[in-house]
Amino acid sequence: MTTREINGYQLHRVREHVWEIPQEGEMRVPARLLASEALLDQIGDDNTLDQITNATQLPGITTHALCMPDGHQGYGFPVGGVGAIDAEEGCLSPGAVGFDINCGVRLIRTNLTYDDLRGREEELVNALFANTPTGIGHGGVVETDIETVTEVLDRGLDWAVDEGYATRDDMRHCEDAGRRPNADSDFVSADAKNRGKNQIGSLGSGNHFLEVQRVSEIFDDDVADAYGLQADQVVIMIHCGSRGLGHQVCKDYVNRISEEHAEFNADLPADNLAAAPAGSQVAEAYYGAMGAAINFAWVNRQLLTHQTRQVFERVFGRSWEDMGMELLYDIAHNIAKKEVHEVDGEEQELYVHRKGATRAFPTGREEVPQAYRDVGQPVLLPGSMGTGSYVLRGGDGSLSESFGSTAHGAGRIMSRTQATREYGASDVQTDLRDHQQIYIKAEDGETIAEEAPGVYKDIDDVVAVSEDLDLADPVARTVPVCNIKG
Repeated sequence: MTTREINGYQLHRVREHVWEIPQEGEMRVPARLLASEALLDQIGDDNTLDQITNATQLPGITTHALCMPDGHQGYGFPVGGVGAIDAEEGCLSPGAVGFDINCGVRLIRTNLTYDDLRGREEELVNALFANTPTGIGHGGVVETDIETVTEVLDRGLDWAVDEGYATRDDMRHCEDAGRRPNADSDFVSADAKNRGKNQIGSLGSGNHFLEVQRVSEIFDDDVADAYGLQADQVVIMIHCGSRGLGHQVCKDYVNRISEEHAEFNADLPADNLAAAPAGSQVAEAYYGAMGAAINFAWVNRQLLTHQTRQVFERVFGRSWEDMGMELLYDIAHNIAKKEVHEVDGEEQELYVHRKGATRAFPTGREEVPQAYRDVGQPVLLPGSMGTGSYVLRGGDGSLSESFGSTAHGAGRIMSRTQATREYGASDVQTDLRDHQQIYIKAEDGETIAEEAPGVYKDIDDVVAVSEDLDLADPVARTVPVCNIKG
């Protein structure tokens, strides 16, 4: 089929897995969706098509607005959205980054095998849950003062190293080495800092999790070896972001931009797309505040890593170093960064907005950590707590197809409200334990229902599209063993 009509939109098939909504009306560029026909049907079930079409109206957007194969409705800008905007003549949009700035994923290796863990799942999940702050407003690993929060905002993982929560090796295996060079805490409000001071090292709620996994399949032996992965290995995945601090930063700047640049935003179709003109005072302030919130999120995930290492030490009676609990990689999927990409045959500096989308740079890019530059950047795609997740590596086609981006996970197909009507928490928990030996523990049973495996797209389908378009290539698949949530 070469043309599809969904929700009043005519989508034209450019080639396999690439669909385009042509530019018309107020659109500055076309909109593109990277999806199979089955995924396209799911993406069309909510307002994603409206939102990705609205995103094409952002001033300075280049080539096309993109929706990744896991895309679904968000606030203003769709989750799974990518927008590359001219860094000189365009704009910077907090809504196209999202409220949870630097929500992201990290993966920690171990030298344990599944046999080392088998029979101790319940002990481990209970210990992790007891020692990991979860839920809304339940504190963090560190509960501190404004002065310390300010240092975290400015220094990122440098602060964590000095305080004994991280190693230099952790920094070398984190995007941007865990410290944004543009971060400036002066542009973060007192309200945001106050929200963050008691949340450093906390999961929060919703779809955030800490999950012990085992490597179930290796697809590329050479790359897996470079990443330190092998079959049956135990690994730990952590998914969370900048908590209330990042939410407040986004809220502050959406409001400020809407007030200070009302005329600039007058023609945008959604309030949450509010954008600051590139080079303006408020754009520079937001970029500094966003960088600071990014640092906060990296420290947040690092303190959860520190706590996880300590739990494993107590449960297994060995030091975390002896168990090889090293960071494989940490990457953001709610972020805007200045990057240089080729547009119409010429290199151009762009604000690449990724909201629920993961950077997927191939070999050679200087942004990829030295350890992985010859094999490509690790890409971490979490699935659901009942299916599995993927480790991929940045593909050669990502730069030309998607500004070096791919999906960030499975992507929802069901609202939280609908999920709680369809699923019972105890049923989900019991079924996963009895039939798949997956142990789940959460602060609130409703969260388990909201995050039931059936509310997500098929992660295998999402990865297949990414592989077929050469956005990212599968390296390994992991399956859950223990999962804790807020």
